[in-house]
Amino acid sequence: MTNQKTVAILGAGAWGKALATLAQGNTHDVRIYSRRGSQTLAETVENADIILSAVSIKGVKNIVSQLNSLAIPTQTIFVTATKGLEPQTTRTPSQIWQEGFPNNRVVVLCGPNLSKEITQDLPAATVVASNSESAAESVQMVFNSTRFRVYTNSDPLGVELGGTLKNVMAIAAGVCDGLQLGTNAKAALMTRGLTEMVRIGVDWGAKLETFYGLSGLGDILATCNSPLSRNYQVGYQLGQGKTLSEILAQLNETAEGVNTAEVLVQRAKQQNISMPITQGVYSLLKAEVTPRQALLDLMKRDIKPEYNY
Repeated sequence: MTNQKTVAILGAGAWGKALATLAQGNTHDVRIYSRRGSQTLAETVENADIILSAVSIKGVKNIVSQLNSLAIPTQTIFVTATKGLEPQTTRTPSQIWQEGFPNNRVVVLCGPNLSKEITQDLPAATVVASNSESAAESVQMVFNSTRFRVYTNSDPLGVELGGTLKNVMAIAAGVCDGLQLGTNAKAALMTRGLTEMVRIGVDWGAKLETFYGLSGLGDILATCNSPLSRNYQVGYQLGQGKTLSEILAQLNETAEGVNTAEVLVQRAKQQNISMPITQGVYSLLKAEVTPRQALLDLMKRDIKPEYNY
């Protein structure tokens, strides 16, 4: 391949490995960093054209500060494939990266991408978004293939928020299925959930149409309908009567929606934004209500127009 890149992937979980496989399939030089691996962080990122972070939100700040001490060249592109919000500051992962590396270009990679399906070679699509069109196009070239279609987008905040906020809705959808409430209820829940995502996302500064793309609506459809989604599993098991601590003890990986719900409720209160589904999920996670009570509270809300045009 004439335009071979050196790609350093930080995080050796299922998502990091799936992305590594895609880049390797396009004959790029890929290195993976894991805290338990033999290669140091400095060795992994040395001369990397692209540094992709697939660590959980709680690890982002730490890895940014470690890389800050390594004098990363300004032409290196950072790609964030993390979903979540920093609890203390409500910053998104790309905002943390951009603050740590103000002179580097940052790209968000997000979409309806269940890593298990990608590693099985099943077809999928995703979005790479950046304020720099050339950076997004470079990352697009690294990962795009006949089984993984990559689109570019110029609204990184919207793409990132779509992938993050939908985790809360996936918990709600899991509860819906755990309670066996049927298809009508779930369709209503997902549609109104998307409305909440748009409401807070646009207030945050994202573009409305982004939420109807792959990282918003697309990601909702994938995660709210798949037992492969950790967030869906949390909701499903809550709906079946298990406690949150029991569920989280069984899960091997992080369900980011659990933390995101709390951050969103905080922000919605500050900005005076109505987010009843998110509030219901949060109350359920805090064990303040039962799954059936959370549903009843939603159904008993005052009747109103679907949209305020």
